[in-house]
Amino acid sequence: MTGPVSAPLIEVRDLTVDFPPGPSGTGSGVRAVDGLSFSLAPGRALGIVGESGSGKSTVAGALLGLHRGTGAEVSGSVTVDGTDVLGAPPAELRRLRGGTAAMVFQDPLSALDPYLAVGDQIAEVHRTHAPKVSRRAARERAVAVLDRVGIPDAARRSRARPHEFSGGMRQRALIAMALACEPKLLVADEPTTALDVTVQAQILDLLHELRAETGMGLVLVSHDLGVVAGSVEEMLVMRDGRAVEEGPVGRVLDAPAAPYTRELLAAVPRLEAPRARPPAARGEVLLEAVDVRREFGRRGDRTVAVGGVSVAVTEGETLGVVGESGSGKTTLGRMLVGLLAPGGGAVRYRGEPLRGVRPGLQMVFQDPVSSLNPRRSIGESVADPLRAAGRLTDREAGARARELLEQVGLDPGWYDRYPHEFSGGQRQRVGIARALAPGPKVLVCDEPVSALDVTTQAQVLDLLAGLQRELGLGLVLIAHDLAVVRQAADRVAVVRRGTVVEQGPVDTVYDTPRDPYTRHLLAAVPVLDPAEATARRAARTASATATTPAEPEPVGA
Repeated sequence: MTGPVSAPLIEVRDLTVDFPPGPSGTGSGVRAVDGLSFSLAPGRALGIVGESGSGKSTVAGALLGLHRGTGAEVSGSVTVDGTDVLGAPPAELRRLRGGTAAMVFQDPLSALDPYLAVGDQIAEVHRTHAPKVSRRAARERAVAVLDRVGIPDAARRSRARPHEFSGGMRQRALIAMALACEPKLLVADEPTTALDVTVQAQILDLLHELRAETGMGLVLVSHDLGVVAGSVEEMLVMRDGRAVEEGPVGRVLDAPAAPYTRELLAAVPRLEAPRARPPAARGEVLLEAVDVRREFGRRGDRTVAVGGVSVAVTEGETLGVVGESGSGKTTLGRMLVGLLAPGGGAVRYRGEPLRGVRPGLQMVFQDPVSSLNPRRSIGESVADPLRAAGRLTDREAGARARELLEQVGLDPGWYDRYPHEFSGGQRQRVGIARALAPGPKVLVCDEPVSALDVTTQAQVLDLLAGLQRELGLGLVLIAHDLAVVRQAADRVAVVRRGTVVEQGPVDTVYDTPRDPYTRHLLAAVPVLDPAEATARRAARTASATATTPAEPEPVGA
């Protein structure tokens, strides 16, 4: 005789979400989710994956009723732990959010109040759902959950503001806030996208431990199939608002039935696979840094960002620069293009000391949204460097900008459109076109694909490789994704705390790493095999138990 079957923790039936046109009727409406159905049993974990725009985050928001009052049209049914989310009155919905179900967002800086201490924010959430709890008890609860998620010296750190935490610590603080009221369901929307591989592994390990301790259910939204592989039991693949495949994670990843799932898997860069193209022959040295150093801060409180780094890139070659957040990668990149002057050592471009910004050295930034002027059309943004050089008329600059847009795979007829009208991958193409405008010999790309889904990521990397072959460019690829660097780079420099601990041909460094830190980074990279992911997590746990605790993330890392 079988026991009673427990009710689903989540029951979604025929969920449809339509977003209306913009203000004054601008743009067109969007059907973000189209007739989606799925369920999740208590204590189980579901991964929702797909490209940007597939509807993943819209589904996550619908589970907590976050679309109410936004103008979105939501139909179908969503039930979480017996609560009818779409029909619940406001008071019941408030009890659901944070009490029964909690959400961890992608960007903790925008989710946390910058003016309030982290501990006060957690205590406020606790008192909202447990109004009879005293301020002191709520404060103690905040410290307890911060300690549980691995914040060192939790009582003291609870008084810090969000900007005083590193990225990984801020994400831990958000998880602590979600745990304050012991929810039955945690919805995590891209919780590790902006984190380096070691901090990402720590966060995923933490979620696994919390599930084991509390029995809570988990919905993990991610464009990274490796993140999902080692963290969930079930998987839902979305495309254009619909489910194209669902089932046990091992089956979906090992024997995908849908062509789209196979396309996603084919686009994932593999750490174990050698480069698809042969290494470039080393030619003329275009750019080199010799023992460069850079410090920040005031006298008596100085931080060494880069502490004596020497690297070089030749014509047609790609140099990868990898390391954890706070290792000095971005500071090094900015010195390589003249945006920062070295505090010591020298940067040379074609053998000459680099002073200031040079047209031959250009940078592609991580976030094209913040690096493009929202009030100027994309065509004008590309044409601006051409006009600044003073060699072309306005008409000639506009014509050349259209040629550059076409060169990076965009329609030149989109010249007069604005950045908000484009996807993340398209905006990154605009950033590349603008960087190409001065006719550079070297592009320094700072995390150019970190926020993109796997297919868009592959498209941007293919674009850069094609431009490199066509123009003979030297590329510096700064990234925390070691699998991306293996596929795209000829050589790699591994940076830790402002110094290069290892560098050489990418296949040599990856296959036979000499430095323990390099091995540490490689061991933290997500894998697509759930069994292997489980084994790696067990090894990390055993290592952490058997050794002295790792040094906590520095404040402001």
